[in-house]
Amino acid sequence: MWRSRWRNCRSGIRWLSSATSAAARGHLADEGDWSYVSEWWSDGGDTVFRSVSDHGNGVVSVVAYPSSRPPAEQWPAVERSIQRRNSDPSSLFLMQQPHCLAVPYLKSMVSAGLTALASSGYDLSGAVTGKRSMKILCVGHGGGSLPLFLASKIKGASVHIVEIDPVVVMASVQAMGFPASAVTETSDKLSFDQSSYVDEVLWERMHERLFLHRSDAEDFVLNCRDIYDLVFIDAYDGDDIFPHKLWDRQGPFLESLRSKVHPVHGTVVVNLHSDSEVLSMDMKDYSLCQSILPMSRYISQVRKAYEEHFGLAFFFSVPWLCNITLVACSGMGLGINGRELDKNLVLNALISKCYLVEFVLGLPFPCLPYIKRGFMSFD
Repeated sequence: MWRSRWRNCRSGIRWLSSATSAAARGHLADEGDWSYVSEWWSDGGDTVFRSVSDHGNGVVSVVAYPSSRPPAEQWPAVERSIQRRNSDPSSLFLMQQPHCLAVPYLKSMVSAGLTALASSGYDLSGAVTGKRSMKILCVGHGGGSLPLFLASKIKGASVHIVEIDPVVVMASVQAMGFPASAVTETSDKLSFDQSSYVDEVLWERMHERLFLHRSDAEDFVLNCRDIYDLVFIDAYDGDDIFPHKLWDRQGPFLESLRSKVHPVHGTVVVNLHSDSEVLSMDMKDYSLCQSILPMSRYISQVRKAYEEHFGLAFFFSVPWLCNITLVACSGMGLGINGRELDKNLVLNALISKCYLVEFVLGLPFPCLPYIKRGFMSFD
């Protein structure tokens, strides 16, 4: 079996250290555990997709690596037969593992977003079981692992994804097993041979709750009519730049986004990279990196912009990576008492919902390490 990951001309992940051993942290059953990092970023992979982007992403490629999990002796008979026979490539179909989040920053975003949402009094259990509907927006698609994970874990969720680059969409569908029928636009740049029947067999109707829009994020938010419960923003170009219009205080994006999330429990989660001057340092000490990252001017400016529009904004450092997870919301249920903000109340409210989120969604990873250890001051 093979693992695949996508990349552009510069990686979308900021490295802190890859020296942490799996043995030191204990073995986990999570197939997206960081102990498998060598199977995602190493030499010897096979490039299965490569194309040049016209939207600032440089060369977009997907590289596949042999997977150690599950071991070959545990493969079902049908998978062993596929390995043995000379199959017609057109008869084989890729299916991404929706339960697997392979990098810590995605787990941080999910942990932070869902605990904040649950803290606001939102009926997360009802959404997970499908008893109530939930609207999720993902700005930035990548390989599609985040929207697939959310749709697989939350039966009542309709997940809308916005991606401006057709090359990124093609890479996720053709080489990474994202359901083709989720793509809402068909054109010369976005055409797929895979039929909707194949997606029905592979995804058992989960794909019907995924909607991948090829659009500029600002244009989409300005024109959409939905009210979202949860928004994830992970949008960077090939130069690792988070577009200024997505955090411009006076720009139309933030103003419109505030009107498109639920006024009480609506939660926005943003993946941020650290400033370049921090990355130029020899950052071998994780605790040192934690203390420096929140002080960076760029991250502070983004936080203040979101806080101005949503009422409350706080962030978490991501283990093993120089990434920051920013959360913006109204603050309902998070210690807002109309007078002043108590950061300890906010942290305690989030921690109190960690087990609920893990249990209700059946997460393969714990939320608590991403909340308690990475929580950052508002100052």
